[in-house]
Amino acid sequence: MVTITADKYVNKGPGRPVFQQLLRAESVAALGAVDYVAVNNAATAVNVIKKIKPHFYVKGSDYQNEDKDITGGISAETNATRSVGGKLIFTYEITFSSTSLLNSYFPVYPDEARSFLGRFAKNYGPSDVIDRMNQLKKLNVLVLGESIVD
Repeated sequence: MVTITADKYVNKGPGRPVFQQLLRAESVAALGAVDYVAVNNAATAVNVIKKIKPHFYVKGSDYQNEDKDITGGISAETNATRSVGGKLIFTYEITFSSTSLLNSYFPVYPDEARSFLGRFAKNYGPSDVIDRMNQLKKLNVLVLGESIVD
């Protein structure tokens, strides 16, 4: 059984997901090794894990490092899997990411912005940004107008 994340929980950027949930579900259902496909209408798979009680819960190797998961989703899914007596398994196959392909060949941002964001990502990780944002909680700020991203 395979679950597909509902469109409203796919947070990969503007205009995403490009492939809507029903198309993604149909594509996965067409695979010979898949017996059942469902659209999970939640941010994590915890609800599905608790309901199905799988012997094995399988994720791609890109989810293996819980420290890099700023959402906490993989940690919650790991705990849910263990709570029902299941085992978390990671695959080590080639990852075909539509997000990576689209970002490489159909950039959302202009060249200057993409260049800046690339440099920024090399110098600062998610925890750096989150730490800085947390520091802002201590400030009283008045914002006039609205933010604009060009």
